[in-house]
Amino acid sequence: MTAAAPAVSLSGRPDSTARRAVRWTAGVLPWIYVGLVVLYLVIPIAIIALFSFNDPVSRSNLVWHGFTLKYWLNPLGAPGLADALGVSLKIAFASTAVATGLGTLIALALVRYDFRGKGAANLLIFLPMATPEIVLGASLLTLFVQIHQPRNELTILIAHIMFNISYVVVTVRARLAGFDRNLEEAAMDLGANPWTTFWRVTFPLILPGIMAAALLAFSLSIDDFVITNFTAGHTVTFPMYIWGAARIGVPVQVNVIGTIIFLAAVGLVAASTFFQRVRRPA
Repeated sequence: MTAAAPAVSLSGRPDSTARRAVRWTAGVLPWIYVGLVVLYLVIPIAIIALFSFNDPVSRSNLVWHGFTLKYWLNPLGAPGLADALGVSLKIAFASTAVATGLGTLIALALVRYDFRGKGAANLLIFLPMATPEIVLGASLLTLFVQIHQPRNELTILIAHIMFNISYVVVTVRARLAGFDRNLEEAAMDLGANPWTTFWRVTFPLILPGIMAAALLAFSLSIDDFVITNFTAGHTVTFPMYIWGAARIGVPVQVNVIGTIIFLAAVGLVAASTFFQRVRRPA
């Protein structure tokens, strides 16, 4: 027996219903795929936010027991949490400011100038990103021990600036790669000096890249545990506090603070996107 021939119209072409089904499938499948990916990424964050309203009967916050707002009204009520969060925020803001400034200058130099050792500089920039964190942390620990530097907030700050610079350079370089140098030349032709050209033309155009780099650096700093654990000494940061508390049960306030940090980051990104659209010429 022979296989049945596909349905064809009088003109000899495939049936129009089959063509519509293929087009519909091709149009819907990408949306289904994107939706599943977004759902996969959002579910853990949604669980964190949901369990920030949980009212557990013990120290463990793994089973839903009931809705309450008492932890949102007292987000720093867990013993030691306020100090740990304060240390993390202080180091994150300081390392972000230093790394963003240095990384932006390095990115400008690497993109716009040719100098001896440029290839080596590019390689050294990528080394902290390619090196496993546990190796980097152990190396920093060895360095601080050899120079007799006590491990404290200063050593954590130095470590965070070091690995944050790499991410800032890569992010700002991506912004500079598509930068139109004709805009700067036009400003100079109109009488602007190099300093004015940078602040009036270059800086506003690369500012979105700088802000993205700063947000990334801040997130990496406040989230880091492995390198911080090697360089902290007796200092306790927010991730180290969570690691220590996990042995007996993470307090609900950790979920509250995590949700607040997430909402703040989303708000900053949304605000940045809004202002970019407002400033964009029609």
